[in-house]
Amino acid sequence: MAADQDHEQEQRRRLLAVASRFPLPNGARFSYGTAGFRADGATMASAVCRAALLAALRSVKLAGAAVGIVITASHNPVRDNGVKIADPDGGMMDQCWEPFADTLANAPDPDALLQLVLQFAKDEGIPLGRGGHHTAQVLLGRDTRPTGEYLLDAALQGINAIVGARAIDMGILTTPQLHWMVRSKNKGIKASESDYFTQLIDSFRRLLELVPKDKGGDDLSKKLIVDGANGIGGVKLEQIKAELSGLNIIVRNSGKEGEGILNHMCGADFVQKERVTPHGFSPDDIGVRCASLDGDADRLVYFHVSSASNNSVALVDGDKILSLFALFIREQLDIISDNGGQANKPLPSRLGIVQTAYANGASTKFLKSLGLEVVFTPTGVKYLHKKALEYDIGIYFEANGHGTVLFSEDFIAQLESLSNELCSRADTVSAQYQAAMRLMAASQLINQAVGDALSGFLLVEAILQYKGWSFQNWCELYSDLPSRQLKVKVIDRTAIITTDAETKVSQPSGLQELIDMEIANYAHGRCFVRPSGTEDVVRVYAEASTQEAADSLAKSVACHVESLLG
Repeated sequence: MAADQDHEQEQRRRLLAVASRFPLPNGARFSYGTAGFRADGATMASAVCRAALLAALRSVKLAGAAVGIVITASHNPVRDNGVKIADPDGGMMDQCWEPFADTLANAPDPDALLQLVLQFAKDEGIPLGRGGHHTAQVLLGRDTRPTGEYLLDAALQGINAIVGARAIDMGILTTPQLHWMVRSKNKGIKASESDYFTQLIDSFRRLLELVPKDKGGDDLSKKLIVDGANGIGGVKLEQIKAELSGLNIIVRNSGKEGEGILNHMCGADFVQKERVTPHGFSPDDIGVRCASLDGDADRLVYFHVSSASNNSVALVDGDKILSLFALFIREQLDIISDNGGQANKPLPSRLGIVQTAYANGASTKFLKSLGLEVVFTPTGVKYLHKKALEYDIGIYFEANGHGTVLFSEDFIAQLESLSNELCSRADTVSAQYQAAMRLMAASQLINQAVGDALSGFLLVEAILQYKGWSFQNWCELYSDLPSRQLKVKVIDRTAIITTDAETKVSQPSGLQELIDMEIANYAHGRCFVRPSGTEDVVRVYAEASTQEAADSLAKSVACHVESLLG
C-alpha cells in the first residue's frame, strides 16, 4: 500500500514538473485536427510535450502497445512545426481522443493539467503510477526542420512524465516511415529504417520482374526527376536510389544543407496548387517525367514541364494516381477471376474507391465507368482511411497527393493460398499466378499505414512499366473538368453545417437552394461549400465545362455565402 502511494505521488510530481517546464504560451490556442497540432515552431514546445504525454497515456490504455509521435509540419513553411500521434495500427489517433487532446494542450497551468490527466485516467480506466514496469512505449520521429531537435526534447520529457513509459527515438524520418514502424512493431515485424527500405526495394524489384517482356519502355521512360521539397523525402531517396534497379532517378531540392529552403517554391503542395515548375527545374526537362514530394514525404504528385516559353506544368494529381492504381488492381483481379478463360466472373473480393467532394468529377466518372464502387467521405485522411478499411482492397487519394491502398488480411491470405496452390502445380507461368504475385508485391510496396510518397511513386513507376505507358498515356485516362477554389471570410464558420460528405448544406436554411440554382446555369456544373477546419473562412469549390464557367460559378456562390454569413 505504501509503495502504491509512493508511485502515485511520483506520478503527480512528474506531471506538475513537466507542465511547469513547458507552460502554455500567452494567448495560444491549440486544436488537434488531421494534421495534429501545428503552429510556429517557436511556440510549439508545450503542445508537443502534452501530445507526447497523451501518446504515453494512449499506450498505457492499450496495454503497452507501441504508439507513435512524429514532429513535423508537412508542407508548411520551414518556420512552422507540429506534432501528431500514430495509433498502434499505424493510422491516425482514434478520433474519440481528439477532444481530450485539445483540452490537455490548452490546460492553463500545472494544477489544471494534473487534474485533467488524473480525471481522464480515472474515466478511461488507465492505470497510472506503476513503478518499475514499462507500461507504455512511444516511438518518436522528426523531420529536418531546425526546431525539430528542440521539440524532440519536449516530447521526450512529456513521455517521461508518465511513470513506466519508455520513449524510443527512431531518428530523423519521413512521416510515413514512423507510421510504418509503429504498425510493424505492433505486428511483431522488424521495424527499423533498414527494414522499411528493404521492403520497398524488394517489393519494387519483384513487381519489375513481373513486367511482361514486351513492355518496360526505353531509357527515357525509365528516367524520373524527383523534387524532394528540400525535405526529408529527398534525403531518404538519395540513400536508396542506387538500389532501385530499373529506374534512373535524379533528385533535385534534395534537402542537402545549403541547397534550398524546405517547401519554398518547391514540393507537392506548391506544384499542385500553383501549377508551375518547382525551383531547380527548367525547359531542359521537357519530355522527362517528374514527381514532387512534400516536406515530410506523405504527398506525391507528378508533372511534365509544358513548354520552354513559361514555367507551367502538365499536372497529374492524386485523382489520377488513384485512377492508375485502381486500373492496375482491377486488371489483376480480372485476370485472377478469368479462371480457365471464363470471362465476366464477378470480382473475387470487394474493391472500393474512396474520394472526397474535392475529387475532380471527371475522375469519379472514369472510375465508375470501370464498374468500380466509388464512395465519398468528409474531407480529411482520417475519414478516408477509416472508410477504405471496410473493403478487401480500399483505395483512397486526395487531389493533393495524399493516399494509399489498403489490403485486408483476409484478402492477402486468399492471395497466398492461391499462389501456393498454383505453385504446387508448377503453374508459375500462368497469368493467374503472376497476377496474384503482382498484387502480393503491391501490398508490400504500398504503405498500409498512411499515405507515403516514396512507396507511392515506386508503385506508379512499376505500373507504368507493366503497362508500357508514357506520361502522356497516363494523362489521357480522362480530361479533368476545369475547377476553381475560393475562400470567403465569415464571422462564424460554424454557421455552415453540411451533410452528404460535405456536398450539401443543411444550415443556414436556403443556401443550398441558392447553390443549386447557380449550378443549373452551367454545363457539367458542380459546386459545394464547407467551413474551414482551421480559420474563419468558408471554402467554395466549383467545376464546369470551361474555366470561365467554373470561375463564374464559384464567384456567384461565394457572393451568396458572403451575403448570408459575411
